[in-house]
Amino acid sequence: MADPLVQPGKRKREEESESAQTPGPKGDKAAVGNGTASSTSFPFSGFRLQKVLKESSRDKIIFLHGKVNETSGDGDGDDAVVILEKTPFQVDQVAQLLLGSPELQLQFSNDIYSTYNLFPPRPLSDVKTTVVYPATEKHLQKYLRQDLHLIRETGDDYKNITLPYLDSQSLSIQWVYNILEKKAEADRIVFENPDHSDGFVLIPDLKWNQKQLDDLYLIAICHRRGIKSLRELTGEHLPLLRNILQEGQEAIQQRYQVREDRLRVYLHYQPSYYHLHVHFTALGFEAPGSGVERAHLLADVIENLEYDPQYYQKRTLTFALRADEPLLKLFQEAKKN
Repeated sequence: MADPLVQPGKRKREEESESAQTPGPKGDKAAVGNGTASSTSFPFSGFRLQKVLKESSRDKIIFLHGKVNETSGDGDGDDAVVILEKTPFQVDQVAQLLLGSPELQLQFSNDIYSTYNLFPPRPLSDVKTTVVYPATEKHLQKYLRQDLHLIRETGDDYKNITLPYLDSQSLSIQWVYNILEKKAEADRIVFENPDHSDGFVLIPDLKWNQKQLDDLYLIAICHRRGIKSLRELTGEHLPLLRNILQEGQEAIQQRYQVREDRLRVYLHYQPSYYHLHVHFTALGFEAPGSGVERAHLLADVIENLEYDPQYYQKRTLTFALRADEPLLKLFQEAKKN
């Protein structure tokens, strides 16, 4: 699935869906999964590293480009992207790290302070691994670290630059419809308001492993189709937005015992995919995309639309674009004219 506006480090559900729906070496599509865990193997043989596309020591993640299925080692294989991410500690299991005699390697000692490398047992040492295979040049560019540029988009800019660009792209969101139609991930739905106009489904984001609440992350996806983003919201959508805020908070408190004053509820602009959705994250979690240049609190959005039903058709909105994105070039060209 093409995604020209995804930001570096913003690993979204559509990225995982993209890899799941990419044709395999024989042209077959992988089955749509529902998160069941079992021992398996990579869908390719070998992995010869070509380049580190991007890495973050803070987020404990690295993006690798490699050649796979090579027969002679001369570059005749296929391209693949492998994303390795260290998983968060599980509070209910972390004490096991110090039971018995864990394998330790002393790094530093001074008076009462010492630092070790601790080698955890296998059940506590998993690394989340995302595979994009076969990977195209567009995938390689998508995961490559890029400089960012801040854009100030007026209402007229959206109508004259952004919207025509979006309409010219083939942005598949079939994976969203699969969720709404219960064709995929139906067993992961936490809550649903089935109303076709003002209802939504609430589902855990794929970045959250649901084993601890510190990085709680859920997504509300509205049933109504045709609302691309925050920019298209009007006073007509207030019942939908109020339902998402109130019912989403209530569902999370009932399921996870996390109160509304411990949740950050917001929309992205620009979004990573163009079907209206709302993010619910733990307030103490620095989720990707929660910065001021992209996140808009849902409560504020509702209040703005109550004040002016056309607020987001007129307001100037700020967002960041990667240096290689065609939309950035369109904005830069527009400023020259």
